Amino acid sequence: MSPMLTIAKRELRSYFDSAIAYVVISLSLLALGALFFMFRGGFWQVDRATMQAMFDYLPVGLLPLVVPVVTMRLLAEEKRSGTLEMLITLPVKDSDVILGKYFGALALVLLIVSSTLAYPLAMFKIWKLGVLDWGPVFAGYLGLVLLSAAAVALGLLVSAIAESQMIALFVTILLLVGLYFVGDMATLMTGSASAVIEAVSFRARSQDFGRGLVSTRDVVFFLSVTALALAVAFRALERRKWA
Repeated sequence: MSPMLTIAKRELRSYFDSAIAYVVISLSLLALGALFFMFRGGFWQVDRATMQAMFDYLPVGLLPLVVPVVTMRLLAEEKRSGTLEMLITLPVKDSDVILGKYFGALALVLLIVSSTLAYPLAMFKIWKLGVLDWGPVFAGYLGLVLLSAAAVALGLLVSAIAESQMIALFVTILLLVGLYFVGDMATLMTGSASAVIEAVSFRARSQDFGRGLVSTRDVVFFLSVTALALAVAFRALERRKWA
């Protein structure tokens, strides 16, 4: 097994060795269910077979709550405990450390995302609440995977720079919430400034997926953010190694 996979496996297992994974998954499903079925009348008020509301609510929970909690400890905790220095002096590439921790954290976030499939499967396959068009559902989950990939990469970057878990937590929350809601500022501006702000808005980039629309530009945007964040995190770790 490659060092990257070993680190990813260790990272994912560490979440389940503590209460983090169980608490985050349980609270996420309960909160999503409450919002989807009860907030402003919920699914019953819509009165049609659609899961679009779920894809509207999921990013609001993932970005300020789930991703920061999952990523805050990735490298910040290693630095606090002094194990990072030991890790980077082992015969392991810095890229293996970054990618291993990234894929370990991403696996947990995607496990949480995939667990929400229980709602459409139960509602439309078991309870027979209507005939659901699964095309928008699959597109919505593709959008969530891309959004999660970019968000976890940014969280890892913050954890690579921050000196403590709490700093990493709060900075990641501010960063991800800012990127998600920055599009709201576009209405206050005109011209090129408005276009630029709209272009970097995570909400504007992810909303179409929930409607069943898959845009190549949005896919490239999230993949580019992911690659850039991982590259900067790699440089931050490399700089610490030679400091």
